[in-house]
Amino acid sequence: MTATNTIAKTRTNTKTSVDTRAEVSRGAMISINTAGAIIGLWSLASLVGGMVAAGGPFALAKAWFSAVGGM
Repeated sequence: MTATNTIAKTRTNTKTSVDTRAEVSRGAMISINTAGAIIGLWSLASLVGGMVAAGGPFALAKAWFSAVGGM
């Protein structure tokens, strides 16, 4: 009776790949959305500042129409 030792080797291949185009696109979208948010907040702050300087929303609208109409 002879004893036989068997060694079983298993090999696992794990391949991870990152889609570069998707990552660049994601970064571009984040940049564009951030720029849009900053521009939107700046315009809102300017509008509020104009209303405060004009004396309220109706005074701002009146001043805007007279500036556009040239009166």
